[in-house]
Amino acid sequence: MSILEGIRVLDFGRYLAGPYCAALLGDLGAEVIRIERIQGGEDRTLGPVTDDGIGAVFLQANRNKRGMTLNLSSKEGQEIIHRLVASSDVVIANLPPKVLKSLRLDYDSLCAIKRDIILTTINAFGSGEWENKLGFDGLAQAMAGNLHFTGTSETPTRCFTPYVDYSTASLCALATLGAIMHRDRTGDGQLIEGALLNTALTFMNAGIVEQQLLDLNREATLNRHPWAGPSDVFETKDGWIICTVIGGYQFKRWCELVGAESLLEDDRFIDDRARGENGAILSDLMSQWCASQTTTEALNAMEAAKVPAGPVYSPQQVLDDPHIQQLGLFEEIDYPSACEPVLVAGFPVKLSATPGKIRQRAPMLAEHTNEILAELGYEDMQIAALKKRQIV
Repeated sequence: MSILEGIRVLDFGRYLAGPYCAALLGDLGAEVIRIERIQGGEDRTLGPVTDDGIGAVFLQANRNKRGMTLNLSSKEGQEIIHRLVASSDVVIANLPPKVLKSLRLDYDSLCAIKRDIILTTINAFGSGEWENKLGFDGLAQAMAGNLHFTGTSETPTRCFTPYVDYSTASLCALATLGAIMHRDRTGDGQLIEGALLNTALTFMNAGIVEQQLLDLNREATLNRHPWAGPSDVFETKDGWIICTVIGGYQFKRWCELVGAESLLEDDRFIDDRARGENGAILSDLMSQWCASQTTTEALNAMEAAKVPAGPVYSPQQVLDDPHIQQLGLFEEIDYPSACEPVLVAGFPVKLSATPGKIRQRAPMLAEHTNEILAELGYEDMQIAALKKRQIV
């Protein structure tokens, strides 16, 4: 059983936050139709990995979707949108409000077509004077303070993984599920407004609260965490590991592991806050201990001592790790222009009764246009005419 079976979602999203939100709903059984420009969206080729230049992000964020192309600004295109919206439950569009209005994808326009429609929108900066500015994940990370804390004080550093995009997509998928439940109970649709900056600020909230209340003006400490210690990455004889010690019990076990029991009587390390403030000393001691160990030796010793630690992997090591393989998260998905099946991470949370599933690969450009138009009542000759005039 799929929990969202019978729910139709129109995905006007681009790049990551909107498309991945729609993909998550698709994993849970919704029928998702990706609608993009005639020439295809730029997100198709971000990080190209296939023979025809399709990107890795696209392959992940657009599974479980049928795809069609459409000239949204044309009169005929608007008629097609009208028919699509009338037969749908949810519209997803990560576009600025001004663009939504110009394409008649704003909430008022959609409600005029279908009163109980749910519109899930995502923009970069939220409501206010910046609501129509274009932006990406890194900009939200920067404005929320994450870059200030990441890297060094000399070089603010963004996170490679666009966590703000993925997190905003996940939160908006959650909100959309709530809106579907609300509609089922009341008969009313609603407008959902997600924003990359809102998500980034939420995830940085603890650091912002600390600044507000304590006025510490912290600077970046590379991989060393300022709130506990030792919490850092360390080089071994043959690689790197990460160690995260939080709380008195773990700190005691770590001291015994590295032969530094005297630190237990040292006021500089009396609690997590003190250990974070004096973390450079702890990191230096841990570095000396790790330098005499291989990665396997260090991790085995820390596991035996119940000190939290793990390996720092390259992408190839991720692929090779037996435990990661046992998780069963990655599914082999065939794509016509890929040299081998693509490992796509499926729905990341396990549900015992209604599991998320990848039922189909990301669509080729315009792959399902004819099929979808036929479902909307268009005849073959009409579809051919629309294609000739570059409407679809």
